[in-house]
Amino acid sequence: MPTTTPSPTPAQVLDDDLLERFRERAAVYDRDNAFFADDLAELREAGYLGAVVPSGLGGLGWDLPTLVAAQRRLASAAPATALGVNMHLVWTSVARVLHDRDDDSLDFLLREAAAGEVFAFGISEAGNDLMLFGSDTIADPQRDGTVRYTGRKIFTSLSPAWTRLGVHGLDTASDDAPKLVYGFIDRDDPDVRTLDDWDTIGMRATQSRTTVLDGAVAARDRIVRCLDPGPTDDPFVYAIFACFELLISSVYTGLADRALELAVASASTRVSKRTGVPRSEDPDVRRRIAEAGSLLEAIEPQLDALARDVADGVDHGAFRFARPSGLKMRAVAAARGVVEAAVRVSGGRTFFAGDELGRLQRDVLAGAFHPSSDDGALGAIATALLGPVRD
Repeated sequence: MPTTTPSPTPAQVLDDDLLERFRERAAVYDRDNAFFADDLAELREAGYLGAVVPSGLGGLGWDLPTLVAAQRRLASAAPATALGVNMHLVWTSVARVLHDRDDDSLDFLLREAAAGEVFAFGISEAGNDLMLFGSDTIADPQRDGTVRYTGRKIFTSLSPAWTRLGVHGLDTASDDAPKLVYGFIDRDDPDVRTLDDWDTIGMRATQSRTTVLDGAVAARDRIVRCLDPGPTDDPFVYAIFACFELLISSVYTGLADRALELAVASASTRVSKRTGVPRSEDPDVRRRIAEAGSLLEAIEPQLDALARDVADGVDHGAFRFARPSGLKMRAVAAARGVVEAAVRVSGGRTFFAGDELGRLQRDVLAGAFHPSSDDGALGAIATALLGPVRD
């Protein structure tokens, strides 16, 4: 009988030597406000861009829980690299979720990702808190079936390197308008401009620059959804939402893993001048580290359980949006708590920009700006528990 070669594990693909190289580069990328180009090249070479692509389509064949664990591992070495490649992995995870439910509308994405194409996320718009449920970008259908997009997308991670950009826009001209139109445009489209405007205090290597669309074209066969604006039960939209929240949560959990590791190392090597004993024996230090460890321990089973539920198609009913957004809110809050505890344990050196824990202090702040916001997550949870507010 023919045998199949088992997929490599996250620890084999993201081995210790690779992670150490990434950790060393992370400091340089942060200092220089530079894109993680060398990291991306190594990830592509390792097949990581096709991590969740089925092996029959040329990928590693991982399931969603395995990818979540891998992103946590990657973020422990280079949070900005993990966050940047996250946006590509959101799209491939969406395509895999649909593929596993016999929806082949994004199979082209799986094949191209396995071949090395880089997909970016062109959804966020300044001031648009509707996110997936609305857009200020104009989607203009053409007679040949293509769609032209005109608008401005912010926080476009992978800006220096993406080759395919998934976008949405609002069609107000068609007979059945209004419709939200989702499609993919190519990097070489002359009506796409990337602004050099990324100069932030954290997650600098993502280079999540503004993208300007001046009538950029999505081919007819790259239009993947035309939906009514507002909340929807379409599995495509739910897959985007759930995979995005899961993978964001995994990145900040991995960041927290590293912060806790640094705190433990600091406590184990520093000796108090006042008492002459290691800081690891100071009851206040022990309490802070224990509290940080407890925060992390509470997030891990939530990450794994929700990843398995999304992969298996579990229907959470009224909580289908509340659970992913709530997880993201709690994971980011836990990461911030762990980093704060680690800073207090490690002392004043963390106030210097070149210190790794100092960088993690800045990187973790970005978690507040990813959807869902805390207000949005709590609103979704309240709606699931209490029902919608009456008009």
